[in-house]
Amino acid sequence: MAYPNEDSPQKKLARGKIEIKRIENTTSRQVTFCKRRNGLLKKAYELSVLCDAEVALVVFSSRGRLYEYANNSVKDSIERYKKACDPSNTESVAEVNAQFYQKEADKLRNQIRNLQNSNRNMLGESIGGMPIRELKSLEGRLERGIRRIRSKKNELLFAEIEYMQTREINLHNSIQLLRAKIAENERKQQDMNVMPGSSNTFEEIQSQQFDSRNYFQVDALQPANYCPQQQDQIALRLV
Repeated sequence: MAYPNEDSPQKKLARGKIEIKRIENTTSRQVTFCKRRNGLLKKAYELSVLCDAEVALVVFSSRGRLYEYANNSVKDSIERYKKACDPSNTESVAEVNAQFYQKEADKLRNQIRNLQNSNRNMLGESIGGMPIRELKSLEGRLERGIRRIRSKKNELLFAEIEYMQTREINLHNSIQLLRAKIAENERKQQDMNVMPGSSNTFEEIQSQQFDSRNYFQVDALQPANYCPQQQDQIALRLV
């Protein structure tokens, strides 16, 4: 593996550390300010969302322009900061935090109450005092919900029908295969019954007539092309 030399272009293009000092060029300083400001605002937003922290950011440019960010309120955050840093304030940090969490709990209770009222309205309850505008909005939400429910129900029904049709085809193919096997076995059985030397010859012999002494008749032991005149001629020749 080849490593780049110290004088190679890759070594020269590598990003180095920037010396932290005031940028003398006005244009470069303004561009850097815009980039760093946006990155700082983004990091403040991410910190407030990921860590559930109260963040307040205030930035003044060199020209006096104000840029701020706060997930709650800059004013409330500043007041909280003053109370936490004021040594003459009798309230401790724990009390300030308790008040903050109390406000958050009140917000959550209001949200839960609104959701409960919305659920009752969706069921048709507690709608006597609602104005026409809210009733129309509620009707529209119900219709959209019913359409989504029907769409999902039809999707499940079509999937079930397709599954049953596939199963019917598989069962039909299985039945045809079994019928073919049964017909093949019957054909083999018939071929075995008509083979020479089988039990049919013995049955034909048993079906022939016996004489009074339980012997086969002589005709039964004669060949099929036997002629009595030939026997008489053989006897005359012997005499």
